[in-house]
Amino acid sequence: MSSFPNVARQQPAPRAPGNWCARPEPLPLASSGHVKEKRWQILRGAREVFLSSGFDGASMGEIARVAGVSKGTLYVYFASKEELFAALVTEECKRTAEACFDLDPDADVREALTATGHSYIRAMLEPGHIRTVRMVIGVAEKLPEIGRAYVQAGQEAGVSRLTEWLSIKDARRELAINDVELAAWQFMIGCHAMLVMPMIFGDETQPDAASIERVVNHAVDSFLSAFARRRRSTDVVEATPPAESQDAQRPAVSTEAAPAPKSAAKPSR
Repeated sequence: MSSFPNVARQQPAPRAPGNWCARPEPLPLASSGHVKEKRWQILRGAREVFLSSGFDGASMGEIARVAGVSKGTLYVYFASKEELFAALVTEECKRTAEACFDLDPDADVREALTATGHSYIRAMLEPGHIRTVRMVIGVAEKLPEIGRAYVQAGQEAGVSRLTEWLSIKDARRELAINDVELAAWQFMIGCHAMLVMPMIFGDETQPDAASIERVVNHAVDSFLSAFARRRRSTDVVEATPPAESQDAQRPAVSTEAAPAPKSAAKPSR
């Protein structure tokens, strides 16, 4: 989701056999803090090389040089360039999802969705992110694991966080959503598709603030039009009085027959 501005410093997790997308095993002879710092150092160097040379142009030797580590150390942490790139994409997507979709359960729905839409679109429009998505698309056919890692750590992580927040709002009766996860996907796609997709496929023109404002406002308005809870008839404070009460308030009408009018007197002859 994001470019590679700051790589998360995360303890490596055990790697399953044959799964190069998973994290490498922690080094047994190094402290936890040292492992985190070294991993961050490698990922930061990899960021610079991948963004400047692309996936195919990047080499492990160049990454080691830029990161300031030996190739031996590099391969201890990451067994291949593919594994390193997948780790980098995963780390940054996770960080962006956490930053863009950090929603307060007590916030106003419209205000929270508007702020989220703006931050999400701006993250998607970062030049580094655009280049990253192009690299992922370029290698996904040969290495579908990288494409899957991008989607899981990026879009799916963002949808998961947004779904959790929408579920809270639905439970509090601030929204009425039958399929919360699908609604979260619709909001995300509605925010970025019109502005981000052209740039991914070659358009280098950055949308201006007015365009972003227009798209976000439309996405939020459409979302609330579909899912804002409507007032029910039982919520009306002053209900219309029942028919019997209305009849009781009307003036009584006599049922006796009115006297017949007197005949006009005949003129005398």
